[in-house]
Amino acid sequence: MTQQYLIGELSVRLERLQAAASATAGQGVAQLRDEVEARPLTWLASATVRALALADALCWECVDQGDAAAFARVASAAAELHQFAVDARLLAE
Repeated sequence: MTQQYLIGELSVRLERLQAAASATAGQGVAQLRDEVEARPLTWLASATVRALALADALCWECVDQGDAAAFARVASAAAELHQFAVDARLLAE
């Protein structure tokens, strides 16, 4: 996979996570997405770990608010992000 492909695909996954999150919580994802697009490929693995931690926090936020629909959206985006990271070898399975 090329560097641009990995960066682009991770950015798309982050965009989906951002869209699933509330406006306030999505700001952290947006910032991370900007960083992914601006930093070198060597930074992608740590960005992926940060993204998954954000996704986890977003899921818990949905649970705390009792918003099952939002939880389903965020969990789906997080699962997609995780699977991409494993497939791209940015994260151990």
